[in-house]
Amino acid sequence: MTTAPRRIDVHQHLVPPLYRDALARAGIVEAGGRAVPDWSPEAALEQMDLLGTETAILSLSTPGTGFLTEPDEAADLARRLNDFSAGLAARHPARLGWLATLPMPDVTASAREAERALAELGADGVTLLANNQGGYLGAAGQDALWRVLDTHGAVVFVHPAELPAPAVDGIPPFAADFLLDTTRAAYLLVRNGIPGRYPDIRFVLSHGGGFVPYASHRMAVAIAADTGRSPRDVLEDLRGFYFDTALSSSPAALPTLLAFARPGHVLFGSDWPFAPAAAGQYFAGGLDSGVDPGTLAAVNRANAEALFPRLAGSPPAPPSPRPLPARLRQSAQRAGARLFFKLVQPGTD
Repeated sequence: MTTAPRRIDVHQHLVPPLYRDALARAGIVEAGGRAVPDWSPEAALEQMDLLGTETAILSLSTPGTGFLTEPDEAADLARRLNDFSAGLAARHPARLGWLATLPMPDVTASAREAERALAELGADGVTLLANNQGGYLGAAGQDALWRVLDTHGAVVFVHPAELPAPAVDGIPPFAADFLLDTTRAAYLLVRNGIPGRYPDIRFVLSHGGGFVPYASHRMAVAIAADTGRSPRDVLEDLRGFYFDTALSSSPAALPTLLAFARPGHVLFGSDWPFAPAAAGQYFAGGLDSGVDPGTLAAVNRANAEALFPRLAGSPPAPPSPRPLPARLRQSAQRAGARLFFKLVQPGTD
């Protein structure tokens, strides 16, 4: 793997059997308009090798534990998921990290589980859905959680959920609504001053920050008018987020993201397995061909090493053992994905 990009994927999901079973008991078979995908540690490692990913930081996707209306059941599921994730990472320390699941919208239980996961289980951070049963991050009443996360200097991965409104026929939530959901959370976090009051929390916005880079100045003017702050200060708060490239390293989106984000604040993400392997290859190809070598090295690894210091300076991890036919197939897949990416770009006329 020494010639591979050694990517650190900060946006990769896991679907443990205990979680799939809990979803099935609740009658949930899809998330964000996509079927809940198959997952196994072995499949994750194979996909990582295909993309040149050395380490993946695993997190739970929507609906999290929010589909459980009984707070004690949600807290118990979060605890079991975090125990599972800690055990999985312990078996693959060089290849897998994990972000703790918290039983939001129960702030007290979430603060307690965040403390346990970060202090006792060694979580690399926590994941929070942009909205939990309709309540958005950044709303009033969440300070007990922010205090715990700030004390630990935690990485907080913000992942979208389905909007608290009916989906529109013909528009799957993952395709458009997810971007708005992330943007709403980012807006409210900045509008209510959470980054300023809790400066040691490192927020990572998934999918390139939703609409944040593209609409940042429009949002800054609105927040400034509402709060009395200067638009420049608001923009600095928005630029202070970290952003991952999952499904977002296209020739249209990537330049905007890189132009807006602070240096060092763009991270590689794949969104596997909710984004299938072909999608991961497509957008990884866009990153590989769309930036200079220095920027590519930073996005692939160096920027994430700053967030997760335990990964910094580590020697290359050996890839999962693969027979020669499998390695040849992966090489052909990578070459085909790069060619396909070039072929489908729109013309300049």
